[in-house]
Amino acid sequence: MATKNIDQDFLEFVVKSIVGNPDDVKVIRTVDEMGVLLSLKVNPEDMGQIIGRQGSTARAMRTILRVIGVRNNARINLKIEEPEGGRVRPQETDTTIDAKKGVDEVVDELKL
Repeated sequence: MATKNIDQDFLEFVVKSIVGNPDDVKVIRTVDEMGVLLSLKVNPEDMGQIIGRQGSTARAMRTILRVIGVRNNARINLKIEEPEGGRVRPQETDTTIDAKKGVDEVVDELKL
């Protein structure tokens, strides 16, 4: 496989251009009998930009990497590593409404 890390360089360039924390981007390249695996790690705050709406950005990057692989007789797969601690969720505040409560319970709590 003579990709000369073109795939890794391409992925790093694209991802660093998209994210807000380019210094946190890490691409690890491994080669085995199945082909090339690019593992991507980014800052947890940048995951949404990497995935894109309904996965469109990640899908586009995988498509272009597949084309690079075909041109270099290699099979390239992209794995986007989930940040440590799982997904980043906004903290709940006291003003959030419990979805399990019924309308009557919420109205009673308002004491109208």
